[in-house]
Amino acid sequence: MKVDYLIAEIGSTTTVVSALDFKNSNILVAQGKHYTTVLDGDVTVGLKSAINEIESKLGQKIEWNKMLATSSAAGGLKITVHGLVQDMTVKAAREAALGAGGIIKMVTSGKLRKSDVRRIKKIQPNLIMIAGGTDFGERETALYNAELIREENLGIPVVYCGNIANREEIKEIFEGQEIYIIDNVYPKIDELNVEPARKVIQIAFENNIIKAPGMDKIKEMVNGVIMPTPGAVMQSAKLLYEILGDVVVFDVGGATTDVHSVTEGASEIQDILVSPEPKAKRTVEGDLGVYVNSKNVIDLLDDVDLKGIDKEYIVKNIKPIPTTVEEKKCSLILTNKAVNMSLNRHVGYIKRIYGAGRKFIAYGKDLSQVKYIVGTGGALTRLEGGKDILSNIRYSKDDLTMFPRKEAKILIDSMYIMACAGVLSKENKEAAAKLLQKSLSI
Repeated sequence: MKVDYLIAEIGSTTTVVSALDFKNSNILVAQGKHYTTVLDGDVTVGLKSAINEIESKLGQKIEWNKMLATSSAAGGLKITVHGLVQDMTVKAAREAALGAGGIIKMVTSGKLRKSDVRRIKKIQPNLIMIAGGTDFGERETALYNAELIREENLGIPVVYCGNIANREEIKEIFEGQEIYIIDNVYPKIDELNVEPARKVIQIAFENNIIKAPGMDKIKEMVNGVIMPTPGAVMQSAKLLYEILGDVVVFDVGGATTDVHSVTEGASEIQDILVSPEPKAKRTVEGDLGVYVNSKNVIDLLDDVDLKGIDKEYIVKNIKPIPTTVEEKKCSLILTNKAVNMSLNRHVGYIKRIYGAGRKFIAYGKDLSQVKYIVGTGGALTRLEGGKDILSNIRYSKDDLTMFPRKEAKILIDSMYIMACAGVLSKENKEAAAKLLQKSLSI
């Protein structure tokens, strides 16, 4: 049997391969999985085993036109970010890195110290981002940081996304090294420009993922795009925005909960925002997971969350894949808490100021115009009750708010393919849209 695409989602523990054929009304022909073999020194072993499972299910050999992949194995896309002012250029570079699927391991503002460089060496990031200064504004900090990093000969790709007046000096500083020089992420006061940085981070990731331990043979099988898994989910969220309008996506996993939103927000909120927010925003809550980090979530549960259930009972019934009624009930309690906590950290807030009359100012991301709330990840897609959890986060009152409104509709990624659709959109946007529409039943 020949299919259009095989798409592999290579996680830190599990590799899932999806066979997609767009001549088939079901589109998703079959899925196979295997533990990720990156630590065994060759990720293709797990890929081949997952494909063997597909063939066992179908009862026949399978061929494909193209194979794509997303990966969070080998530590994911580790990035350090170094800018000028914490709430300006640093924030802009950080937003770009997160939206591209990066794992932010270190953030600094101002001039780097020798101790900062020692931390960078210890982290061994996949990418270093240098920002700083609005265009034709402050120049010295970014140049100082670039020279300090260059002196260490770290052999790590660098993305420069600061003051464009520094471009020639940056080229000279990093001559002979892998350097990407792009438009400023913060070209003017109160203006973000994160998309060029996100695109080049993807290029840098694809160029360097084959150097990661255990990933060096991946190009033997994958002959298409390779993306960081969180970046692929963000890509799907942006595609959904084109199809449906303003959207927010909750991805609840065993270790983290990611929130991806694509919305400009309300004009009345934009008028009172203290600092700009990106249209497409991702936040990662590394302490909110329903298995690996379940203890953190359990510690956050209060009496309202528990509804008479003892915390020790929940601890005993948390499993990586819940199967019994008790295990599913406990996992849903944690999923509910993870969704609500991640929403509260992602969404902005409005503050009243009293003085010469009453007025308001706003901080952070406005979700009040979101038309669709989407659930993905194992917890929200495989447990009954995910739709109810997302329904309950909607704000039902009529006063000014930055939370999703009661009119927002709930969609579940039933086929659990948002990462697949995201990487597919880089090759075939029309096919990716069909895949999303099939999975979300829209």
